Amino acid sequence: MGTYALAMVDDLRFLDATGQAELVRSGDASPLELIDAAIERIEALNPALNAVIWSDFEAARATAVGAQLGEGTFRGVPFLIKDIGSTQAGLPYWSGNRALKEQGHMSPADTVLGHRFRDAGLVTLGKTNLPELGSGPTTQPVSCGPTSNPWDLSRSPAGSSGGSAAAVAAGMVPIAHANDGGGSTRLPAAWCGLVGLKTTRGRQPAPTTISRSLSELAVSRSVRDTAAMLDATQGATDGDLYHLPHPDRPYAEELDADPGRLRIGLLTDGGDEYTIDPDCVAGTERAAALLESMGHEIVPTSGDVLFGGDGRVNGRLWMAGIHARVEGLGRMAGRPLTEDEVEPYNWAAAQRGATMTASEWNHAQEVQQAWSVAAIEWFEPFDVLLTPTAGCPPMRTDDLWPDPDAPWRIGRTYGLIGRFTLPFNVTGQPAISLPLEWTADGLPVGIHLVAKMGREDLLLRLAARLEEARPWAHRRPEPAM
Repeated sequence: MGTYALAMVDDLRFLDATGQAELVRSGDASPLELIDAAIERIEALNPALNAVIWSDFEAARATAVGAQLGEGTFRGVPFLIKDIGSTQAGLPYWSGNRALKEQGHMSPADTVLGHRFRDAGLVTLGKTNLPELGSGPTTQPVSCGPTSNPWDLSRSPAGSSGGSAAAVAAGMVPIAHANDGGGSTRLPAAWCGLVGLKTTRGRQPAPTTISRSLSELAVSRSVRDTAAMLDATQGATDGDLYHLPHPDRPYAEELDADPGRLRIGLLTDGGDEYTIDPDCVAGTERAAALLESMGHEIVPTSGDVLFGGDGRVNGRLWMAGIHARVEGLGRMAGRPLTEDEVEPYNWAAAQRGATMTASEWNHAQEVQQAWSVAAIEWFEPFDVLLTPTAGCPPMRTDDLWPDPDAPWRIGRTYGLIGRFTLPFNVTGQPAISLPLEWTADGLPVGIHLVAKMGREDLLLRLAARLEEARPWAHRRPEPAM
């Protein structure tokens, strides 16, 4: 046992991944001690949260003491992987679907990012919960049941990376895999009081996808963890559809760099279609005042361009994508899935998406690209845009179940939650959610910062200054847990 007295499991519960890795490097803890402590926390906390839906603790222990343990930045740090997107050989891959779960479908090989997680030294203990197909901003699949928010067990942790966010917020592990196709990293970070970065399109390896919207990284407790994880995993492969130049220096070195005086657009209005919750507006305005006190120029702006365009085209593309994902589930299962094997919300979307012809799909892609160009031109006067991350604070899980007879109606609520995140998946710009603000009754309110293409460095510089000015490490969901 190291001098850190790891028998006191709570000593580690809220130590970030960088801090835990430092214990290993200094000899104050072994990887196995970190893993055993995380296992104890998962066994104690998961019954209330349902964040971890599958685990193999003996395999994790074997990795911690074996020659296969990676030598990277996070050597020996406990980790969890979300049940969609990047994965590792020998782990389940259900995508939140009941049929694949019952079949016991497994990942046959590491994805590129999954292998990079191994090389970084992270030790995977299990898989985390998500909505079926990752298609909604709340984590309550029929296959595995809802995940609870550690800050209030009656509320959702958002989605689709809700299981990962709940696990990190509760202190099971210090960092966990997340991905983001419309806000699925940033929204759970916002509702669980964490840091969540959506990288620029082409920053992370994704050689098996043609999606313009997908970003994969993690949810974490600290800006330094997010920067270190980006350093450990960034860089497209030769086979990737999208590529970016490598950064000039490690992202971890950006944390001490001066961001300079920035011109920051302030957007809190959800447009004519949505009214943003007053707590989210007030929290964002307080963040703007803090940034102004730090010397930055704050410029209120309208989101007419962001929220304009042909939303019906984007909606049809989304439904066509759900249809493709349902067909993908069938390929994994070895047979087409039936209506009773897919949740009503996804089945309804898939049936509508199936009517889209190839010509219509191509035209919709062109319309979406034209909108993306207009949005990036609109962004040009700003260095950074500041918005709420979500359109409302954490909602009650009971209020987020789709109506079985009209499941598509929940889409309006979903639209409010992700009002400010989805546009930047389409444009491909980097964006980060920070836990700077809280409601009067103690619920997290995420603050959303967006930069121009390729400027993760600027977001991390600014995020580090905000973390110093308004730290959040002392905020812990103890009353709820």
